[in-house]
Amino acid sequence: MDITFKTEGGTFNYRACAVIINDGKILAMKDGRSPYYYLPGGRVALHETAEAAVLRELREELSIDEAKIIRPLWFNQAFFTEDVNGERYHELCVYFLIDISHTDILDKGDIFQLEEGKLINSYEWLKFEHLKKEYFYPKFIKDKIYNLPDDFTIQEEYE
Repeated sequence: MDITFKTEGGTFNYRACAVIINDGKILAMKDGRSPYYYLPGGRVALHETAEAAVLRELREELSIDEAKIIRPLWFNQAFFTEDVNGERYHELCVYFLIDISHTDILDKGDIFQLEEGKLINSYEWLKFEHLKKEYFYPKFIKDKIYNLPDDFTIQEEYE
């Protein structure tokens, strides 16, 4: 059971996301529902750690088993209205820097698609300097990708 629930005032989510970087680019994805890019990852399940959740999501979304967590970067407390459905969200997300050096993900090219169950997800390696003009969430990554924190950082974002 994912840690998410709906109320009259909006939806609460607890998520874990992967920050995957290679050669000045970050791996971003889109699904068939969302017109914007976002990072691989997903909801944390009840009784699951954020670390286990992000690695599970990478197996499910990218079909990679050998990804490793380098370190947690951010604990982001986000308050936003979703662009697709107009729903208000309160989302807690742990962002992890991920090592993909023992995977084949780079062999898939700069743009590729993968199936996740019945979904087809599109992936693209986006150059850091192009993030500002991309339709990309969370917005804070557009600036903070250039200077990753050495220590786990708690922050908040209002969109």
